[in-house]
Amino acid sequence: MRKGFSRLALVRGAAGVAALLAVWQAFALSGMFSTAMTPPLGQIAGVFWRMLADGSLVTNAAATLARVFIGLAISFAVAVPLGVLMARSFVAERTFMPVLSLLLPIPSLAWVPLFILWFGIGNTATILVVVYASAFPLVYAVWTGVRAVNPLWLRAAMVMGADEAALFRKVIWPGALPYVITGARLAFGRAWIGVIGGELLASPKLGLGEIIFNAAEFLDAGVMLSTLIAIGVIGVVFERFVFQKLEEVTVRRWGMVAGQEP
Repeated sequence: MRKGFSRLALVRGAAGVAALLAVWQAFALSGMFSTAMTPPLGQIAGVFWRMLADGSLVTNAAATLARVFIGLAISFAVAVPLGVLMARSFVAERTFMPVLSLLLPIPSLAWVPLFILWFGIGNTATILVVVYASAFPLVYAVWTGVRAVNPLWLRAAMVMGADEAALFRKVIWPGALPYVITGARLAFGRAWIGVIGGELLASPKLGLGEIIFNAAEFLDAGVMLSTLIAIGVIGVVFERFVFQKLEEVTVRRWGMVAGQEP
């Protein structure tokens, strides 16, 4: 039954993509704009393949992913201790929550000019955009997850002599893990958006955003659209084959959320 649902969902998804491609092809051939500005699918596919063949797409995608992973690693290093501290300490929660609530509505890209002013153009400014974009979902996920741990588990562990380190390692972290994974999923999505915008503005030497920026100067819509397709594909791969699989073996298996309907 589940396999049938999966096939049906795949067919529906393929139909949606096919419809989108058909709409674009009709728009590209409508004559509203020149084909240089709205290239048809065949031209986009040719540019995409050329960028794959010469290695430029892979090289720049690797540079973008490296910035995302570095930024996410820094976010985890900050968010996990802060989220646990806020969940376990009333004083810490009342101290840091107003700060987080104040910073959360500010878009990550709004910080790029300041980051460039402080750190110059290049990797540092772009990675800081990723850190800013991804840290908030992680902090809130850790905070929510730790607070959601059953107090009976904590009391039972303390009665059995567990110290704070053992309590965190054997009770708090496993109990909060489903929330953390969901937060990591959201953080990656925000980081992926932030890194492309950061690369567009901070102009590092390599990156998918840098390809789009350079192509825009030469009005090369084919390169820009091919890069956008690559950005979307990479995002879908991580969403469907990394984070969704992690949720299937943790969040859904543990009954934290209901399974998705087709």
